[in-house]
Amino acid sequence: MANYFKFKIQQKLPRSLARAGIISTPNGDIETPAFIIGGTKATVKGLTNDQIKASLAQAILVNTYHLMLQPGVEVLVKSEGINNFMGWDKPTFSDSGGFQVFSLGMAFKKGLDLTSSSIKGDPKHARHTKSQLAQINDDGATFRSHLDGTQYYITPEISMQLQHKIGANIHMAFDELTSPLASNEYIKTAMDRTHQWAKRSLNEHKKLNLNNTKKQALFGVVQGARIEQYRKESAQFLNSLDFDGFGIGGIFEPQEIMQVLEWTNNILDPNRPRHLLGMGSGPIDLFLGVEMGIDTFDCVAPTRQARNGALYTYEGRINIKNSRFKDDFGPIDPDCSCDCCLNYTKAYLNHLFHAHEMLGPILGSIHNEYFVISTVDKIRQSILDGTFYKYKKDFILRYYQQEIDQF
Repeated sequence: MANYFKFKIQQKLPRSLARAGIISTPNGDIETPAFIIGGTKATVKGLTNDQIKASLAQAILVNTYHLMLQPGVEVLVKSEGINNFMGWDKPTFSDSGGFQVFSLGMAFKKGLDLTSSSIKGDPKHARHTKSQLAQINDDGATFRSHLDGTQYYITPEISMQLQHKIGANIHMAFDELTSPLASNEYIKTAMDRTHQWAKRSLNEHKKLNLNNTKKQALFGVVQGARIEQYRKESAQFLNSLDFDGFGIGGIFEPQEIMQVLEWTNNILDPNRPRHLLGMGSGPIDLFLGVEMGIDTFDCVAPTRQARNGALYTYEGRINIKNSRFKDDFGPIDPDCSCDCCLNYTKAYLNHLFHAHEMLGPILGSIHNEYFVISTVDKIRQSILDGTFYKYKKDFILRYYQQEIDQF
């Protein structure tokens, strides 16, 4: 592991893969387990940096796909990197944009036309038909911007070049995420392609780091969907390469988390950090992920759900737009210490949402981010003081109003 990036395990939890540790980067330390707040387009929607810091966030994750479209990575180069551009002085992650390439890019309603003068990059290796939404082959992927239909071509090397220009402390190798409904045959093809892209990403990353005064770390991404053989094969392959850490992608349901992570994390080098790409459906994923050896998480769900009025409480999730909160003058949660709960009432938020005032989603986002981040911080503390299993049981029983025996 490079001297500009370190991971130290402070405490392991008996009878599990859970651990508390510290990731050290040039922009500061991250105490793990940690929830990495989603700042997709170089912004956590609706929140200032001071509000983000007040939520206890230790780091922000940005998205390569979105930043290559807006404002364009050359703007970030002129700004000397994402931290300067955002005015954020703590650690940063960037993902490769692979998920968006294979989802938003494919979602564009028109077929590809590689003869278009609007194409970016080198189209010479891409095979296509006009009926296809996007094209993937062993060299890379061709796709259209979901914003304006401009056509792009991206390879592992281009992804690394983009991410180095973005300049986050930690970024992810370019990978192919398959649909949960894909055939086993295609899942295998995509996994093999991801492995080849991982080697190419790592080689390009090393070249770029040689000439980069701001050294960056790279995580390889484990794929393989729900298939045990493929997950283990992917973990073994990536473990053999000298990545600084690992991302684990393609887990969509809580029922999958423990099984897939057990297959994966019993193989991955325990001395390198593991990042779960995209938290799933709710707080239970945090406990399951940590118990199975995850050190960091990311997800945009807290702010996305807050913008729709869905707010977390220790008694479960509520819809603040519900009429029963119209004259409820208590906080969202009396046990929460966020700025929203300390200073505003459910009745006021109910009014803001019904009046379509932008302050409503902002206050809801402040609360949801604080709730998730502080929950993971408490999980970390419970590992350090040996109370994890009690904290997990108490939290799940209170939040879900039932014992969830399978977890």
